Amino acid sequence: MEQVDCVVVGAGVVGLAVAREMALQGRETILLEREASFGTISSARNSEVIHAGIYYPMDSLKAKLCVKGNRLLYEYCRSHQVNTQAYGKLIVAADASQLDDLQAILYKAQNNQVPDIKMISGAQAKALEPELKCEAAVLSSSTGVVDSHGLMLSLLGGFEDAGGMVAYQSPLLSAKPIGNAADGGFELTIGGVDGMTIQTKLLINCAGLSAPALAQKIEGLSKDRIPKAYFAKGNYFSLSGKSPFSHLIYPIPEPGGLGVHLTLDMGGQAKFGPDVEWLDINEESQINYTVDQGRGDSFYAAVRKYWPDLKDGSLQADYSGVRAKIVPPNAPAGDFYFEGPQQHQLNGLFNLYGFESPGLTSCLAIAQHLEAQIKSSL
Repeated sequence: MEQVDCVVVGAGVVGLAVAREMALQGRETILLEREASFGTISSARNSEVIHAGIYYPMDSLKAKLCVKGNRLLYEYCRSHQVNTQAYGKLIVAADASQLDDLQAILYKAQNNQVPDIKMISGAQAKALEPELKCEAAVLSSSTGVVDSHGLMLSLLGGFEDAGGMVAYQSPLLSAKPIGNAADGGFELTIGGVDGMTIQTKLLINCAGLSAPALAQKIEGLSKDRIPKAYFAKGNYFSLSGKSPFSHLIYPIPEPGGLGVHLTLDMGGQAKFGPDVEWLDINEESQINYTVDQGRGDSFYAAVRKYWPDLKDGSLQADYSGVRAKIVPPNAPAGDFYFEGPQQHQLNGLFNLYGFESPGLTSCLAIAQHLEAQIKSSL
């Protein structure tokens, strides 16, 4: 039976970054992906925004890894010829009633040590963006967008250059500890056309939306430890015609998301979203990614609070993604959750739960954080 040092499950952007880090550390690593290619689920269905780390609670993993990840990602993309655009972002108070909320956002960002961020007046914001209606705004200069497919292709190349191997259409069917839990190591049964059984010292669950479902397939892992998956769909609408904005424009956040905001793609084309649509489903296979054009009706009212001149009929249903949440509707936003041997007493197993936004921004920092956890557990 083949034996390897490490198996990473899930070839989204986080899984790719983690697998690359494992291989760079000298571990013989296999990356398992049940789909026919990398990054086809959440990593292909997001806004591609490089976040600054503004909104997250102080000392949370999301705050720490996003701020660090932002810096690491720009550095990586510069050195690996991956395209980024540092457009900058304006978070706007549409009227005077939102000024306290805006000040609180700035305070939180400063506590998180977000660089290049400041409050500007409504007049200063309008000087940057003449079409904008606002009382004041927070300007985040380190927010931008990244070519997410180019990033994933680069991470995959780095993984393979370091000796890693990726296996597509290879779902993990089951994992069972070898010997007793304290020894570490797992025997994996892998499906697909060339189904196989292998042994690994390290098993890392980076399955994103399916991470809780995948954890159910690991023998010896207490089922009451596995968080319930919740699915919050985000719908995007594209703007017909040229965008009048050169920055990303965000309103004050709403429960479950950041409000209907305007983002720009690498070519400067504008899109709006995502909104928050909680899905009453139990598993990822039940997701319907179709965007209901009717949801656009609520987008117009939301967007006109900061862009009054948005014309009727100018928004088209575009695409959707689903956030990998482990907290229910109306609960405070969850944090990234790394579950390792300290929590479940299975040596060599690491589960990554709730890796929604800012997972893309944080991917390199996530990989480094996990590597430090692995070293401390050995």
